[in-house]
Amino acid sequence: MKFTIDWLNEYVDTDGVTPAELADHLTMLGLEVDAVTEIFQDLAPIKTALVVSVERHPDADSLSLCQVAVGPETLQIVCGAPNVRAGLVAAIALPGTTLPGGIKIKKSKVRGIESFGMLCSERELGLSTGHSGIMELPADIPHGLSFIEALGLNDTLVEVDLTPNRPDCASVIGIAREVAGVIDRPLTLPVESVEVQPSTAAFSVDIESSELCPRYGARLITGVTIAPSPWWLRKRLLSIGLRPINNVVDVTNLVMMEYGQPLHAFDFDKLVDKKIFVRHPRKGELEFTTLDGVVRKLDPEMLMICDGEQPVAVAGIMGGINSEVSDSTTTILLESACFDAISIRKTARKLNLSSEASYRFERGVDPGGCLLAMERAVMLLCDVAGGTAAPGGVDKYYGQKPFNTLTLRIKRTSDLLGIPLDYEIVEKALTSIGFRCKQKDADSLWVGAPSFRVDIEREVDLVEEVARLIGYNTIPTTLPTVQLRYPERDTSRTIRAEMGTLLSGIGYFEAINYSFSAEKHLQWLGLAEDDPRCRFVRLINPLNEEQSVMRTMLLPGLLENVQRNINFQKGAIKLFEIGKVFTPTGDNEQPLEKTRCAGVLSGNRFGESSHYHFKEQDVDILDAKGAVECLLHELRFLGVGVLAPLSFALPDEGRMESFTDPLQFLVIKDGELEVGYLARIIPGVLRKFGIKQDVFFFDLDLDALCQLRFVAKNFTSLPVFPAVNRDIAMLVPEHVAAGALVDAVLQTREPLIEQCEIFDVYQGSKIQQGYKSVALSVTYRSAQKTLTEKNVEKVHVKIVNMLGSKFEGTLREG
Repeated sequence: MKFTIDWLNEYVDTDGVTPAELADHLTMLGLEVDAVTEIFQDLAPIKTALVVSVERHPDADSLSLCQVAVGPETLQIVCGAPNVRAGLVAAIALPGTTLPGGIKIKKSKVRGIESFGMLCSERELGLSTGHSGIMELPADIPHGLSFIEALGLNDTLVEVDLTPNRPDCASVIGIAREVAGVIDRPLTLPVESVEVQPSTAAFSVDIESSELCPRYGARLITGVTIAPSPWWLRKRLLSIGLRPINNVVDVTNLVMMEYGQPLHAFDFDKLVDKKIFVRHPRKGELEFTTLDGVVRKLDPEMLMICDGEQPVAVAGIMGGINSEVSDSTTTILLESACFDAISIRKTARKLNLSSEASYRFERGVDPGGCLLAMERAVMLLCDVAGGTAAPGGVDKYYGQKPFNTLTLRIKRTSDLLGIPLDYEIVEKALTSIGFRCKQKDADSLWVGAPSFRVDIEREVDLVEEVARLIGYNTIPTTLPTVQLRYPERDTSRTIRAEMGTLLSGIGYFEAINYSFSAEKHLQWLGLAEDDPRCRFVRLINPLNEEQSVMRTMLLPGLLENVQRNINFQKGAIKLFEIGKVFTPTGDNEQPLEKTRCAGVLSGNRFGESSHYHFKEQDVDILDAKGAVECLLHELRFLGVGVLAPLSFALPDEGRMESFTDPLQFLVIKDGELEVGYLARIIPGVLRKFGIKQDVFFFDLDLDALCQLRFVAKNFTSLPVFPAVNRDIAMLVPEHVAAGALVDAVLQTREPLIEQCEIFDVYQGSKIQQGYKSVALSVTYRSAQKTLTEKNVEKVHVKIVNMLGSKFEGTLREG
């Protein structure tokens, strides 16, 4: 949005406010100022001049020899303009001046006669395309003055970048209203109010859809004379970069920039049947020629302005060449309407046609301002075009909306802004920009938002208005109060992160698969139809058949990952995934989401490691068991090792999975609660997934694991007294697990026992049939003193006797 300070001063007095201060005010009001520029500075060297006398050039009939007064000097100028005459006040470019087009004026000889400058036309000054003669200035302007000062061109242009929610500021009056509010000065409007008396004698208007055209106003003006606009009107348009055309078109453009309401003038005599229809194109109306001479293809959804026979304008965007105002026009029909923003935006995009009118309609034009803008244009047209406004007109306001009234709480406003406010301050701020206020009670007031403020919908919008107008700079800067405490962490998230780190540390790679799966995958696993995992959450609009249901297991996705890796000749595979599985709970209800951790192993146990260092060995069930043991131990789940409710056990009858090897299947339990399982997948299932090598897997219920207690971390100082190591070699029945002896030693809770580990298990010669030798190394240490032989022997004998009695064993001799 562009405007000049001089134009702004017509509506609000900015005396004493510099352009820089004005730009700062606008920026703090939320209207970002892109540029503040002194305009027409390239015309600063141009002077005003008085033609004293004119004679025919002795060597050219088309040239004139002029004596021109420029201040105290009288210069000889050779001029070819047909309108040059004695007494004419014009603009002169003296030698050394560079014109806007880049032409540099020099002293020269024209047909043997010296010329000391050039009398300029409007085109040479960059003010218009007119080149029929030199520019004629008002006769009362003294000669020798600066051209831009004499014509009032010494002005400042301000360019504001508007946000889409502020269409009210796409006008000079809208900007003036904001400025008046912030500098606390009155706003002066060209038209305060207007009422159009209905009159349908000369023309009629019909609207097809009040949603697409909420309001349509029109007035008839007769006796119009099409001519160039007066200088003041052309100056306004030139100052903001618009090209003057003629007095009628210039008035509609001026009022559009002034009020933000696009207008259009039709040549009334070209309208068939003197009727206006606001409708969509009919069958057969496929093309339309706009004012720019381009033939455009119409769409059935486009809104058109039509006469009794054909379209005459694209609603809200551009008029048609078939109803264009021309030099012969004497009667015009002035349109001031409001169109649906979405409809205009779609039409503009389809036609690839943007205009100043469409820019405003796309953002929302105030229906309440249609008649004000139309009345302003009628007054100007009667003044500059010599027209006469026919009494009455048309005002079709079928889309009128109820008055927008909100309640604003004073205390709430003060709390949000952090400053003390009262009713008078808030009321003054809001009424200064057109809001209507009425006190509701001691702490609140009714606020009526004006129709041009389409962005006001809630109480907080009013709070923002108060903040803008009293000034953001007046709001004190305070630091937020933050409690210095460590935020509580989500246990499940912590465990997930630690699991990922641990598995990555032992050679696994994390897989991240879609939560969608194919129904056939569970059929390949051989699950029974009544298995809960065969109840799916189906997608209404799946990407493809391979992603038609929400997954109920992580394993199928990991098996697809295995197959893909094998296809890329990566046969040594260790993958894991931590993710959610989904179980339906009923129609129109959210599915139950559970988090699980699953891993798969296949191929060489040592991965891509060189065979020079490791002999190639395939993974087995113990590798899967070791990975799970590592997780349980490192995450310190209560029950690992010494405390032991968590254990690996053979499955109960009926627990076996259809896709696993019954001889290589273990469940992980916390007492009677199953928290996971691990197994080998049978070859028949693997072949359906395109896998020809053994695959082992583990599957843990992460939600169940998170409910378990953890072994607290205990930190002790480094030992200062020496340790004593004693070995025990026990002969025990071969069915006794070697680890059971270690557990038995540790469970005695003897304070001197620091560590116990197996260093040998032997069966063979010199060992009785049905027995085996288990050798343990026990470390003794005291935190208070150095142990003596007597101290150690007492505890050691007790341990040996306990092992002998508990496991029916004896000390091995020799």
